[in-house]
This record gives sequence, structure tokens and C-alpha cells, in this order.
Amino acid sequence: MPARFRIEDPTLAGALRKIEQLVRRAGGRTWLVGGSVRDLVLGQQPRDLDLEVTGVPPGQIHALLTEHFSVQFVGKAFAVFKLQGLPVDLSIPSRTLSDDTSLPGLLRQADPNMPIDEALARRDFTINAMAWDPDTLELRDPFNGRGDLDARILRHASNRFAEDPLRVLRGMQLAARLELTVAPETVALCQTLSQEGQPSERLWEEWKKLLLQGRKPSLGLQFLRHCGWLRFYPELASLEGCPQDPIWHPEGDVWIHTLHCLDWFAAERTGDEPDDLAVGLGVLCHDFGKPVTTKEEYGHVSSRGHESEGTGPTQRFLERLTNQHSLIDEVVPLVLCHLRPRALHDANASDSAVRRLARQVQRIDRLVRVARADHAGRPPKQFDGFPAGEWLLARARQLEVDRQTPSPIIMGRHLLELGIQPGPDMGRLVDDCYEAQLDGVFATLEEGLAYAKSKRSALC
Repeated sequence: MPARFRIEDPTLAGALRKIEQLVRRAGGRTWLVGGSVRDLVLGQQPRDLDLEVTGVPPGQIHALLTEHFSVQFVGKAFAVFKLQGLPVDLSIPSRTLSDDTSLPGLLRQADPNMPIDEALARRDFTINAMAWDPDTLELRDPFNGRGDLDARILRHASNRFAEDPLRVLRGMQLAARLELTVAPETVALCQTLSQEGQPSERLWEEWKKLLLQGRKPSLGLQFLRHCGWLRFYPELASLEGCPQDPIWHPEGDVWIHTLHCLDWFAAERTGDEPDDLAVGLGVLCHDFGKPVTTKEEYGHVSSRGHESEGTGPTQRFLERLTNQHSLIDEVVPLVLCHLRPRALHDANASDSAVRRLARQVQRIDRLVRVARADHAGRPPKQFDGFPAGEWLLARARQLEVDRQTPSPIIMGRHLLELGIQPGPDMGRLVDDCYEAQLDGVFATLEEGLAYAKSKRSALC
């Protein structure tokens, strides 16, 4: 067995060794399966382990594991064991109780005596349908997953693929992460499947992997289009065929532009997941307003007001994917303001304008990343840098608002100390003070109190 088939992480290696020993003593076999084996074949170290145990019933496995690990037992029929505190999942092979793949939520029953090759046939793609026994060093590859990896092809392992339509989205993110071409027969099968009825939580996990791990998100989204699955995402579907001015956008329509922008974003991810996720979604959604605003007049194409018109579709798109409302609130302003960096730069905008933008978008550094990807996603137009973004970011850093909104200097408690009673007048004065602060009228507490005193008389 190649030397690369070795788990280097001592914690994962230790857990695997202990589990393998326990299972072997009980008369079973432990198989490393799925993405773990795929990563090892690619010469990469897996970040988690997916194990399948044959020859030992679920109850006995549970008893063995709990002697050494904290275990969460997921389902008595479809036996899955999650080791608490470790990125390790262990399962027993299972079979469906009906061959009717049209039934939602197919019933499954654990079958510890199922041959490993039959168990692998129930996995999604050939590249994930390999198994490795760390004891005997045997590699099972009944569907030529290694060959498909070498050929950079994503292919379904069997017709069992249709048992879980969410596998279409898994194909989307895998194509993007590994830069794979999807086999025509797999595309054809995916065209027969539907996303309807799938929980949003599962959809969201696949979209996150596309944005946070995809090296070429464009490949994943093009696969989704070829499968006909853009019908479940009308905001994306409407981008296809939406024209752009060829002078500014020689790359083609808004769909093609968005794909280029996403690939540029992926090449510049920082590794900060909350930042990358918000920025990636901002890039994905930034032109959602163009289909309803684009007009062709006198031989020119324009999309005036597409920034504001894009906020509604962005909101609807994200609300179908996730209930993380705080994230949605971060992304929508990025869409609304994605043209502002260039506008402020061209106008040599004031400090006040920069502060107000920071209040609106919360994170100017994220906005600049979205605008930069938008500016770069126009091949064959040469990317000449993004001086407007660099200018804005430098100004924002100087004002200390690049990564935060300006904090109010004058608050209600300060006005109470000035003898102003709580009520509508206090609220209006607090707002007035904040506006004055954004305009640069004052920058310290002492100056702010003086300003508030000067305005107090207007309340009397």
C-alpha cells in the first residue's frame, strides 16, 4: 500500500487504531470509507474519518465504543455512531426496505453482514465509493474511483444515487472543490431528480462547502445549470441570458460574469470562514438586481439601480437557504453598496461619507472584497488592480472604521448627566449627536458633550 495511506494526525490515528482493534477482537472489520479514502488517494490528509464496520451488530459496536469514547448513537435501525470531541463517524452498512426510490425518506435497516462492495454501491460518487482496511491494508475500489480521480471525472457509483436527491448539490460542491468534469450519464440522472422537500439545513451545508472550499465555484454552478437545477434558484436562473454592455463586460452575460467573479473570490479567500462566507455570498448575489433593471437603448446596455433592486432577491434567496438572519443582514448591504467604492473614490468623498458607508455595510473591508471581485470578473478584459478599493480601505483604516461601524460617542447616559430626561427629545438628540459625529463635528467625548449642551437649549 502506498505510503500516503497513512493518517498523520496523532489524535485521528490513535482513534482509528483503537477502533480497529476493538472491532477485530469482536470478529469484524473496520473500513475507512468516503472522503477520507478519496483524500488519501489524492495525497491529502483527511480532516475527519468516516468508518464503516462489517461483521458486528450495532448493539455490540455501541457497547465496545462506549468503553473508550463518548458516543452519540444516531438511530437504532440506521446505525450511526458519532464520537464526541473527535471528527470521527462510524456506521454499520444499511439497506433500504424498499427499492422504490420515488418514496421520500426511505426506511433503512442496518445490515452488519452486508459485503463491503455492496455497501459501497450505496454511496454517491465513484470517488467516494472506495474503502480501505487499515489492518490488512486492502483497498476496495469496485467502481474505479481511483481511475475517475486520475481522469478528473465525477461519476455516480450506481443508480442508488437517486435515493438522496441532495447528492446533486454534493456533486456541485465536489466539482468545484476538486475541479472535476461531471460524467454525462451522471448529469442525465441528476436531471431526473428534484430538490423539493429537502430540508434547508442540508442544502445550506452544501452551499457553504461550495463557497468556503471550492477552488472553481464556476464548475459547480455550471453543473447545477446542466442538471436543470437552476429552476430551484430563480434568482440565479434569471442571470443567464441577461445582457451586459460589451465595452465594460466583454465576458458575456450576467451569469458568466458572476461565475468569473466567484472564481476570483475563491482565489483570494482568507481562511476566515465568517468573512469568506459573507463575502462569497455577496459576490454570488451582487447582480441579482440586473435582470429587472437591464435595458437596451440606442445600442447601449444599462442596469441603473440594480444595486437596490438586488436586495429583495438576495433576501429571498438566502432565506430559503438559511435561518441565520444575522448573516443575511451582513450580506444584503454588500449587495446594495457594491458600486460605492468606485463612486466614493471618483468623487474623492469626505470622511463623513466613508463613516456613513461603514455604518451602512458594517464591514468596509468585506465590501471592498466584493467590489474587487466584481471588477476582476471581466475576462478577457485585463485586471488592472482595484485602486478605488485600495483608496477606500486606506481611508477607512485611517478613520478606524474598516472592520466596524463607528461607535456612538454620546449616549443616553451622557444626556442624563446633562439633566435631559428620557423621552422622544432625548432620542432625537442622541440621533443628532451621532449624525454630527459622522460628519466630523466632534471626535472626543468632551467635544461631544459640548455639542450636546449647545443643542440642549433647543429642547427647552
